[in-house]
Amino acid sequence: MKTTHIKILSVKTAVVWRLLGFMIACMLSITSYAAIDVYDFDSERQEAQYRGLIEELRCPKCQNQNLAASDAPIAQDLKQRTYDLVKDGRSDTEIRNYMQERYGDFISYKPPVRPSTWILWFFPPLLLIALIVGWFWQTKRRQVLASGKSGVTVDNTVEALTPAERAELDRLLARTDTVDHDITSTEDKK
Repeated sequence: MKTTHIKILSVKTAVVWRLLGFMIACMLSITSYAAIDVYDFDSERQEAQYRGLIEELRCPKCQNQNLAASDAPIAQDLKQRTYDLVKDGRSDTEIRNYMQERYGDFISYKPPVRPSTWILWFFPPLLLIALIVGWFWQTKRRQVLASGKSGVTVDNTVEALTPAERAELDRLLARTDTVDHDITSTEDKK
């Protein structure tokens, strides 16, 4: 009786392990259906040119991915078009120009320097320089103020109040003494 129970338990364990293995294999096989580009090149130079271009060109749909990393349908079309142009013997410059004519400067991670892209090229360095200059200026100003060499002179001589000024001051102080300075509302006092 005991051996039968052990055999049934070991059969159940084996079934559970097989089912678990099957489930893991199914889950892993789902990720293996990713698109794999298979292109036939005439030389390694063409393949290197193709790989370099699809790494450099941006997917118009994904916006922050290059063509190599994107699985979007337009990226697949652009990869195929890049492959065709490489196979036709076009240079990198010709292929980049072709893509920029059709998709604009956005298609390239390295847009050309022209008036329409000056803000992309020159604003970040200019902003950085302005921030560094402002930081140095502010630091220097604080050091000058802390050392007392700011050029601002303070008149330490105090003149006595005239009798008219003294009477006005006494009158104002007497008036403020009679005013209730308690800022809590009457409802809060209850």
